[in-house]
Amino acid sequence: MTEQIQKVVLAYSGGLDTSVIVKWLQQQYNCEVVTFTADLGQDEELEPARRRAEKLGIREIHCEDLRREFVCDYIYPMFRANTLYEGEYLLGTSIARPLIAKHLVEIAEACGAQAIAHGATGKGNDQVRFELGIYALNPHMQVIAPWREWKLNSRSSLLAYCREHDIDMGNRNEQGPDYSIDANLLHTSYEGGVLESLDNPAPENMWQRTRSPAEAPDTPASLSIEFAGGDPVALNGKQRQPEELFSELNRLGGEHAIGRIDLVENRYVGIKSRGCYETPGGSILLRARRAMEAITLDGKLAHLKDELMPRYAELIYNGYWFAPERMALQQFIDYSQKYVNGAVELELYKGNIRVVRRASPNSLFDAQIATFEDDSGSYDQRDAVGFIRLNALRLKQQAKAGRKI
Repeated sequence: MTEQIQKVVLAYSGGLDTSVIVKWLQQQYNCEVVTFTADLGQDEELEPARRRAEKLGIREIHCEDLRREFVCDYIYPMFRANTLYEGEYLLGTSIARPLIAKHLVEIAEACGAQAIAHGATGKGNDQVRFELGIYALNPHMQVIAPWREWKLNSRSSLLAYCREHDIDMGNRNEQGPDYSIDANLLHTSYEGGVLESLDNPAPENMWQRTRSPAEAPDTPASLSIEFAGGDPVALNGKQRQPEELFSELNRLGGEHAIGRIDLVENRYVGIKSRGCYETPGGSILLRARRAMEAITLDGKLAHLKDELMPRYAELIYNGYWFAPERMALQQFIDYSQKYVNGAVELELYKGNIRVVRRASPNSLFDAQIATFEDDSGSYDQRDAVGFIRLNALRLKQQAKAGRKI
């Protein structure tokens, strides 16, 4: 039996959609609304959202700085797998949703709310990510998704609702791009509007974090990243807090035109959608990590890790961060990172990332064995004869049996 809803915790951004949702929940459910706004490094102050919530009559307002938790407990574990969805997407939106869901559940339990509400649409991935996270953490919690219930299906109808109910959105009422923007410390994403036509190139004035290659400096930038246990711990020889290190990588990458992609992806709900993403710091970190793993991971272990990565990426993209299979994969991934220690030197230049040097106290690279010069007996090339014969045995048997390729 569904419990009577008297209090709802809303994932509140302070924007048009969620401000309308506050009033809609108050009217449709005749309940108290509690708001939660997270600072995930989106470079927006939380106070405007707090003030807007107060104007809407919200008495219990939660605004929290989650940047460090976001980096340490979500971004870094995901990056240990060198995660890419469909070969390109660094999952900047996907990885933020389980963290928000976790805090929504904690607040709801603390304040005695019967339900959690979110502003994700019924056509997207975020509704799945939020709700799978919520149900995994509290199976008894009810979820309200206004976009699946109301008939306010356009920006103009939302603005009309604001005027009808005297919701003051300030200069957000009539202005703004026709595409949606989502930002956090890992990335900025753009969807909808002009981007829905594949004939339209992404507008140059759309990009917020990165310069175009044409406007990037003519002089390359050098930087070094030091790793411990697979995670970055220092930048250019200086220890940094995780969120500070990531912010600096974003700044450097953005200045040198690193991290733009324009792709068509497959949503979990079965829709193909176009998304444009800026992930400057993440792109640098991925390149540096792979360079460090190349010298510290055993070859077979590295290959197995790469084989599992697409499955791991799909779990995160589809909202299964708290699922047992993701957690089990994480155990394997984290085990693989024990010896991923050392430093990688990179060069950034007009959208390109070049690995210059890499060194590790746990390196498996042995120049004496790898050399094409005299190897002083460290590798007997005659051993390759037996190796090849054993591996060719089954292929020769197929040929002898007359099985054509």
